[in-house]
Amino acid sequence: MVIKGKATSLDIAHMAGVSQPTVSRALRGSPMVNAETRKRILEIARQLNYKVDKNASSLRCQQSGTLALLFFEDPTPDDSLINPFFHSMLGSITRACALKGYDLLVSFQQLSSDWHADFEDSNKADGIILLGYGDYHESVERLQRLVEQGTHFVRWGAALPGQPGVSIGSDNFQGGFDITTHLLDRGRRRIAFLGHASSHYPEFEERYRGHAQALRARGLAVEPALQHDAITTEESGHAACHALLAGGERFDAVCAASDLIAIGAMRALREHGLNVPQDVAVTGFDDIPLAASVSPPLTTVQQDTRQAGQLLVDRLLALIAGETVDGISIPVKLVVRESSWP
Repeated sequence: MVIKGKATSLDIAHMAGVSQPTVSRALRGSPMVNAETRKRILEIARQLNYKVDKNASSLRCQQSGTLALLFFEDPTPDDSLINPFFHSMLGSITRACALKGYDLLVSFQQLSSDWHADFEDSNKADGIILLGYGDYHESVERLQRLVEQGTHFVRWGAALPGQPGVSIGSDNFQGGFDITTHLLDRGRRRIAFLGHASSHYPEFEERYRGHAQALRARGLAVEPALQHDAITTEESGHAACHALLAGGERFDAVCAASDLIAIGAMRALREHGLNVPQDVAVTGFDDIPLAASVSPPLTTVQQDTRQAGQLLVDRLLALIAGETVDGISIPVKLVVRESSWP
């Protein structure tokens, strides 16, 4: 490789086969870079007679007073871009940042883009809050890369053991248990669950686990035929409920993994001449503003977005300060409305 003019950290990164942030960390002596990689980078820097710009380095080490909030496009068939649940989260995060004297940089990233780019090394932000990630299996590698880069970040999602980084989320298991118990208390016995029930969608999986446990607690069998995959859109909920009805499955209630899925399911039920809640009770999860406005108003599980926003900001600032931070699950609240109450 021929270097024209003064060598840069980009030149070193290219020759070493690493990212520019890794070069920066190696030259600063960061423990996040393993010894072998650091040795290779330092040797290349010596060969190129590379000199660190101490003024620029000092500037990068200063805090920006800004936190970055990254939304991610949800790859849904109906071209929706963001779960409306996150709209209220945005307000609570903004307020929490203002109370701590921080500005908030909001960016919308597609899952296909290189969203693990280092905001800190570019001095755009001191840390990152992540909202939404689509299929967890497709995102976990990038989350792990953020950890390896030493990036300060927290994410909204199921707070489960073994996940990369710090996760703040609701008690999805308890929410699934409570809302299914409510339906059972109303005399419903064949309860369909609409939503993915696999590790690809950890929040939904936990809600399904709670749902199944509530059934077993009443001596009822968990019937796989009454579970149908759906992502967080009205169209997906509509399609899942329509598929159950078309398949001849009998059910007297729908426990949807999100409010949007529930709203789509109610439309499918109406199209089949069924009344909610007289024929089929319907419940959701999230308590988005639309849940109280649909007809009939939707019974759901409320997630505390105000507390969530405060915790995300507080935990991120603690990480930036060098403290050890653990994930946490926030309690949820059952909100009973007419969709489950004949």
